[in-house]
Amino acid sequence: MFTPLPMKLEAAQTLLRQFICIERVPVDQMPSPEAIRLALRQVCDRSDYQIFGICADTATEAISTLHQYLAALGYSASPQPDAIAGSVYLKFNPNTNRCHLDVYTGTHRGVLVSCQSADDEDVNETYGHLPLNLFSGTA
Repeated sequence: MFTPLPMKLEAAQTLLRQFICIERVPVDQMPSPEAIRLALRQVCDRSDYQIFGICADTATEAISTLHQYLAALGYSASPQPDAIAGSVYLKFNPNTNRCHLDVYTGTHRGVLVSCQSADDEDVNETYGHLPLNLFSGTA
């Protein structure tokens, strides 16, 4: 799906695993947006497809974030679920083209990327909560 990148898979996974936590990564310990993007592309390149989960303050923010991540990772899908009020959780599976948007009462904000692979040697792991604005051009 992607051109090979100059980051070893192990290094990419180590960088992304620091986001697998209950609390947000402290700003002074946050890797650069470019390093996060590079690592994410590397693990996505080693998986068959990804499932996306987005926790956001609004449906508009969640949908916009999903579109940015999809475009950046080479997907042509652009789902348009009906917006709902309040904080939301959006889940999208590009393999089935199924998109679900629901009310979310939790405090987490960010993107979960679940890498799916048929081969056990490839990446089968979930990373996140990654920054909502990672691919917005403002990260």
